[in-house]
Amino acid sequence: MDYLYQPYTANRVATVASKGMVATSQPLASQAGLEMLKQGGNAIDAAIATAATLTVVEPTSNGIGGDAFALVWTKNKLHGLNGSGHAPGALSIEELKKRGYNEIPKFGFVPVTVPGVPGAWAELSKRFGKLPFKDVLAPAIQYAEQGFPISPVLGKFWRTAAEKFKETLQGEEFQHWFDTFAPNGRAPEIGEQWSSQGHANTLRKIAETNAEDFYHGELAAKIDEFSKKHDGFIRKEDLQNYQPEWVEPVSVNYRGYDVWEIPPNGQGIVALSALNLLKGFKMEDKETVDTYHKQIEAMKLAFADGQKFVADPRHMELDYTDLLDEGYANERRKLITEQALTPEPGQPPKGGTVYLAAADNEGNMVSFIQSNYMGFGSGLVVPGTGVALQNRGHNFSLDENHANALAGNKRSYHTIIPGFITKGNNPVGPFGVMGGFMQPQGHVQVAMNTIDFHLNPQAALDAPRWQWMKDKTVWVEPNFPGHIAEALARRGHHIEVQLEKGAFGRGQIIWRDLKNGTLFGGTESRTDGTISAY
Repeated sequence: MDYLYQPYTANRVATVASKGMVATSQPLASQAGLEMLKQGGNAIDAAIATAATLTVVEPTSNGIGGDAFALVWTKNKLHGLNGSGHAPGALSIEELKKRGYNEIPKFGFVPVTVPGVPGAWAELSKRFGKLPFKDVLAPAIQYAEQGFPISPVLGKFWRTAAEKFKETLQGEEFQHWFDTFAPNGRAPEIGEQWSSQGHANTLRKIAETNAEDFYHGELAAKIDEFSKKHDGFIRKEDLQNYQPEWVEPVSVNYRGYDVWEIPPNGQGIVALSALNLLKGFKMEDKETVDTYHKQIEAMKLAFADGQKFVADPRHMELDYTDLLDEGYANERRKLITEQALTPEPGQPPKGGTVYLAAADNEGNMVSFIQSNYMGFGSGLVVPGTGVALQNRGHNFSLDENHANALAGNKRSYHTIIPGFITKGNNPVGPFGVMGGFMQPQGHVQVAMNTIDFHLNPQAALDAPRWQWMKDKTVWVEPNFPGHIAEALARRGHHIEVQLEKGAFGRGQIIWRDLKNGTLFGGTESRTDGTISAY
């Protein structure tokens, strides 16, 4: 039986509940979060439990060795947590050039940065959680130890990654990935049980020490030893120096709603920049060529600025809020004409990821995202731990004059972004669309589907998506309206229909009704997405 074969159009409606809700890409993970709510925990506990379980049940997209970001609504205020790690102190452009690199590779130790995920979990639990940290990680430990059956979309991506790694990963340092994730010489198949005792042991140490062991103890020593053995850069001192950072979320007001993102080094500012341009246009109908054309053109201009200016804010040449300046938006908006443009950055005035959403009946709501980047990350697994190290450093530039130039102890331009919407002083709710550089594009499309076109959360996610790639090239999904694709082509867009829907992101939404507090959720039809609620 082919569990990926679906000859019929599948329809879902929004999930409705009142006491609590967790939406994410894996049923077992969302149920872990719901379990915390039923044990008396809050949405923050549920989000951590879900995130930890996702490192086990969806390792193709995230892991303990990755980064995380969160937006948390609690006690009538929105809080932001930047859980991204920095480059090792010894890593530099000069050192890479000495080793013969002209660009930062995707795999191996060079792109490995300090993992922020364990620290982010512990920090969220310490500040806002209700349940003991060790109890919150218990479901993840159980799945890692006892195993779980592989779901359809997970199995597809796991197999693709294993086949790719067999061809590309050469060297002794990569053998631990195959020992962990392809123990029988292949990826586990759909429906087959998989477990990882090393992963369970690591989660247990993180749970028992509030993540201290990962940054200061035995786990830190194992990462250090593995890196030294293979001439890598990351050291235990880099782990010891890491601390998640609480930040003030940044927003734009879009037609009476405030859309919130984490500020740079994340690319959420790109989504806000695009919305800032689009609010200057009247959008009356979703399914028109003019609507899609303006969305794409605004996205191009926002990305052009983001890719030039966004970096670790300590190294940016301008204040990131300058990118949202109204006067600047007015000038950039004039560049949007009836024909497709090739975007160039302006000059502002100077002044493979998992996403989850959680809400409880106390009013708390969480928008959380974590990733190893490019699926399994660097292709490196710390021996005996189940920890797949991320390759986030691949996003650095080797151009010394670029804002995002590689430097030791610096955070790179980051693709993963959680989103949140409020109206006045009230929360509407968390939303996100995972998937590399698709993420701000997904945020814009979901936000507009909700605010401009009044689609319920499930319909807002199910709507056909587009993705700007570069220059005038735009990818569209197979079910994207053909007549609109043809009309866009006549306006100069290079339209390419893609059969693989995974390239268009995978999202989740939870909205809270502003009148009665009822929760409405939407989950992603492009993956194994599900909502657990009560």
